[in-house]
Amino acid sequence: MSRTILDVHILQTVPPSNINRDDTGAPKSAVYGGVRRSRVSSQAWKKATRAAFNELLDPAELGVRTKKVVEALTDRIIAREEALTTAQVWPMAVEIIQTATGAKLETRKPPAKGRDKDGAEDEATEPQAPQSSYLLFLSARQLDGLADLAIKGIGQKAEPKVFVKDSAIKAEAKQIASTRHSVDIALFGRMVADTADINVDAAAQVAHALSVHPVDLETDYFTAVDDKNSDAEPGAGMIGTVDFNSATLYRYAAVDIDLLTRNLDAGLTEGERTGDPVRRAVEAFIEGFTLSMPTGKINTFGNNTLPDAVIVKLRSARPISFVGAFEKPIAQDTADGHVRSACRALAEHIPAVEDAFGAATDHTWIVRVGSRTQDLAGLGEEVNLRELVTKVGEAVAGRLEKRG
Repeated sequence: MSRTILDVHILQTVPPSNINRDDTGAPKSAVYGGVRRSRVSSQAWKKATRAAFNELLDPAELGVRTKKVVEALTDRIIAREEALTTAQVWPMAVEIIQTATGAKLETRKPPAKGRDKDGAEDEATEPQAPQSSYLLFLSARQLDGLADLAIKGIGQKAEPKVFVKDSAIKAEAKQIASTRHSVDIALFGRMVADTADINVDAAAQVAHALSVHPVDLETDYFTAVDDKNSDAEPGAGMIGTVDFNSATLYRYAAVDIDLLTRNLDAGLTEGERTGDPVRRAVEAFIEGFTLSMPTGKINTFGNNTLPDAVIVKLRSARPISFVGAFEKPIAQDTADGHVRSACRALAEHIPAVEDAFGAATDHTWIVRVGSRTQDLAGLGEEVNLRELVTKVGEAVAGRLEKRG
């Protein structure tokens, strides 16, 4: 059966930086091809892409991932019914969330009372809404639907536990949570530990970014001077170290357009299916993934680079990563630099793989910067980023229209 797959391949040089730290505070790394490489986790770049969506998509098309799901639902309920108080809403919100998602919610104890400088006891702390023990990912439309259901129960003056035991209400709550997914849920999936009923398979795969060459870990020793010190008070007010490296990264992602379509279509009414939601999602992903950057230590290093080259392929079969082009690491002392050598390696590897396995490509688009990327010329249609986003969106929409 023919599929519709988008492969995204990016080469990006990042100067001294620490955008994704391990448990010791050092930049993450991995051994590949027998040498230590710089690594940026898939989670870090997915989070950065999701953040980019805030500028690219309507909030109604996005979701929220939080433990504070009762607070999120309560805010929506009170926005609709301003006369309600949190004390009135919380019990119903808790039962609705638990019924819809199967998640266990934990009551949080308020912080212990302290005493002020005069020894008087502090005022009582406000009670806190129960939280999930793990992050829950719900779309704006799902939260809106659950808010309407909660308001229905509150309006009936129903006991929350009794209200959600009704089989019709229980089914409605689960239906709301398992349909009308946001773009970020449709792309990156959702797993709920306590029930598989509302899990969503991710339409996008994002690989850990790897440097195309070996890396060395370096350490910056820094000091900070106390601005209020006098000339008679020499020395630093603070001393510390921060680890960093620099790398030319190979980044890869794939989007299963057919799965994305099923995820986005689930439960949408004709009125909600405005325009082309799949095309909007694809265009936002291409732009968001390409331009985003994880923000670890960004103020320290200012590593605000853009990709050197972007290759997007539309396929009718399985996704294909070209990381094998760099199994033999680019030499660190190459006179051509890492970008030029990496482009040359890709230009040799891509046609070799596609010819060997008959991995036909329906279309290839290339965005490249400067003469260092000239070896990629001829591998596909050369475009700028704005053209890339539009042309990929048009191609995906055309494929889906042909398939009905």
